[in-house]
Amino acid sequence: MHINDIDLNLLRLFDAVYRSRNVSRAASQLGMTQPAASQGLTRLRLLIKDPLFIRVAGGVQPTPKAEVLAKTVTQALNLLENALNASDEFNPSLATRTFRIHLSDIGEARFLPDLMHAIRAQAPQVHINSAPLLHADIADALDSGQLDIAIGFLPTVKNTRQHALLDDRYIVLLRAGHPLLTQGERLSQEQLRQLDFAAVRSHAETLHILELLGLAHRLRLLAAHFLALPDIVRQTDLAVLMPQNIAQGFAQSGDYVLVDAPIGLNNFTVSLHWSARFDKEPANAWLRALVIGLFTKDAELPA
Repeated sequence: MHINDIDLNLLRLFDAVYRSRNVSRAASQLGMTQPAASQGLTRLRLLIKDPLFIRVAGGVQPTPKAEVLAKTVTQALNLLENALNASDEFNPSLATRTFRIHLSDIGEARFLPDLMHAIRAQAPQVHINSAPLLHADIADALDSGQLDIAIGFLPTVKNTRQHALLDDRYIVLLRAGHPLLTQGERLSQEQLRQLDFAAVRSHAETLHILELLGLAHRLRLLAAHFLALPDIVRQTDLAVLMPQNIAQGFAQSGDYVLVDAPIGLNNFTVSLHWSARFDKEPANAWLRALVIGLFTKDAELPA
């Protein structure tokens, strides 16, 4: 026989009769009439090619074949019921799952500390796996479940559910005392064109801005990681286009100056992205609510 020949309701009936040792009681538990339960058992007996239950005083007794089937059928029904019920709730205090998040290196530096602090308090056994993907791969990764959420300035990521977390803007970071810098003065177009720049390979938007401004030829350093750039800026005359809110942290040291410039594409929005497939999935919904609660506020995040 083939699994396609078995009606799930027949297995539920078999399990109920096996546990109760009585066809009438099993029928009552399942909301069936006694004749319907008897007819169902007859169908199952024909499919299995075994009597399954023998009439005895006060009820029925399982056959050896039924004894073999019973444990597996009960386990299968329990697994199915647990899987169906698992989608109804998510208890963060007991959860042990791993969430996968897309974040840039800038995003990790500014986003993960607050997130991990909150997770430690609310879901101490939950794990976070943060890894950047190519922007072209993010939507498919969200749909497939490879990613749970993505956070950042992701204008090329389409066909996802989105929630705008906050607004930010690009500025120019220079070392204090840079020869083109006049205290409190906005850089002119001419001054901007005299700057040499450093950028990070994975931050496509800043590279795109430099190309649009006709400044790609002024790119003197293309680094793999963002966190190396502040020290490089402090010791050279290189400039970096970067989100204002993370740059403000560097400026507090007094070694850097944040300068407005006629970039033309300064403003952007950091958003939370997820797949419509997992919109109602409780664990994903919990994580999204946590992110929105933590970061939809005046304190802004990097792209």
